[in-house]
Amino acid sequence: MRIVLFLATNLAILFLLTIVIKLFGLDAGSTRNLTSMLVMAAVIGMGGSFISLALSKWMAKRATGAQVITQPQNEVEQWLYSTVKRQAEAAGIGMPEVAIYGGPEMNAFATGMSRDNALVAVSMGLLQNMDRRQIEAVLAHEISHVANGDMVTMGLIQGVLNTFVIFLARIIGSVVDSFLRGDRDNEGGGGIGYFVTVMVAQLVLGVFASMIVMWFSRWREFRADAGSARLEGKAAMISALQRLAAGHGESTLPKEVAAFGIAGSFGKLFASHPPIEERIAALQQQA
Repeated sequence: MRIVLFLATNLAILFLLTIVIKLFGLDAGSTRNLTSMLVMAAVIGMGGSFISLALSKWMAKRATGAQVITQPQNEVEQWLYSTVKRQAEAAGIGMPEVAIYGGPEMNAFATGMSRDNALVAVSMGLLQNMDRRQIEAVLAHEISHVANGDMVTMGLIQGVLNTFVIFLARIIGSVVDSFLRGDRDNEGGGGIGYFVTVMVAQLVLGVFASMIVMWFSRWREFRADAGSARLEGKAAMISALQRLAAGHGESTLPKEVAAFGIAGSFGKLFASHPPIEERIAALQQQA
């Protein structure tokens, strides 16, 4: 689990828009028109980010096969739906869609365009391997993500980073193309060197941008844990994290939505979640 559906969709949109802009001749590629280049970068960067945000619920449902509870069919679904409704009211947000997906691991995720248009989904493994107090804490964690506006904030951060990635990639592309063409006036932008350099630079700079986004993702996990502690009690959230640490299993949550989950990657710079031990320690120190 390394990167969110949001990031994957965002990168795909940027790639396609770059090709479309090049084909239609909208990318002048000259460093002399920096203002126009920056405006174009902002339109593409922010646009790509918020398109991926707008599609996040639909993409998450398709990626996980999550089934939305419209009319609870049994006691478990009724309890799950009622719990999310109670927590949403306590957090002051609109009622999210509630869904279950078939993963055997203990996990859950939240996504959506806004505080009043969100999705909260839990795995079958979570329902089968945690007690209800622990599940309530996990749900409160996801509700806190929604209440904190984490998805929108991530969209803003990614949009700003996209803008600078696109802008700097074209600056680099112009310089490289000018060098290859022997153009001392730095009027590069018309050659194949420009297009190839822009695509490579966008990819490399995008990797560094992803590190910043993943740092925010890790920070927001601590804040969502604290929100769960306020809604359901610190002991319940610590218990849920301890259960996860004891054996959350190999996740079947697609990597595209992994950073939305309660249990995430344990890598370093690209980890969407901090280590569970650090999260437990942070809760224990909370007043």
